[in-house]
Amino acid sequence: MRNEFTAVIERDGDWYVAYWPEVSGANGQGRTKAEAKRSLAKAIALILEDRRADGLRGVPADAERDTVVVR
Repeated sequence: MRNEFTAVIERDGDWYVAYWPEVSGANGQGRTKAEAKRSLAKAIALILEDRRADGLRGVPADAERDTVVVR
C-alpha cells in the first residue's frame, strides 16, 4: 500500500525544515530538500507506529480487528 502525505518545506539559513501540516509535531530537517523529506518521512512513520500501538492498547481481547485500505 502506498501512502502520500503533504510535506511543507521551508529554508531556514543553511537548513531545510519540513513539516506535515495535518499533524503537529511531525517535523524533519536536512541540509538539502531531499534530506528534509527523508527526515520527515521517518518522523511520520514513528508517529503512526506510536499512535497505532497506543490506540490498540485499550482494545478488548475479544474485539474483532480487520484491515482498512485507503488509496
